[in-house]
Amino acid sequence: MTDTPQVLLAHHLKTLKLPTFLREYDKIARQCASEGVDHVRYLLRLAELELIDRERRMVERRIKAARFPVVKSLDSFDFKVIPSLNKALVLELAPASTSSAARTSSRSATVGPARPTSPSVSAWRPARRASRSASSPPPRWSTNSSRPAMTSSC
Repeated sequence: MTDTPQVLLAHHLKTLKLPTFLREYDKIARQCASEGVDHVRYLLRLAELELIDRERRMVERRIKAARFPVVKSLDSFDFKVIPSLNKALVLELAPASTSSAARTSSRSATVGPARPTSPSVSAWRPARRASRSASSPPPRWSTNSSRPAMTSSC
């Protein structure tokens, strides 16, 4: 009979999709009790853990969905290949955490095929437009139909 509240709490936390709450509530409760922390700070700690865990899983899902072939970190990057690249500045601008393990994982980057929004592709688009407009007239609106349509001589 004494397990009923824990069973109900576990059921409710599963239903609400709070896996970190379910996994950590007992450990955090004991820690807060030994530190004399009130219930609001206890809930705050649980909520923070849940948010951190959700963000981590979200990043993992997005990386997996992108199907990047290799995951690399800045620690493995050879700065000697590009001598003009300021290593200190790159490491300073990279997102950093307090622990070295978290710092390494937060500096992870994926390497893969160029995405449509990558700088190389977006830099190509204006050059393509400029070359097209220099060699051919700009597109004109057609007035032949009731609905405007783009026409181009390309």
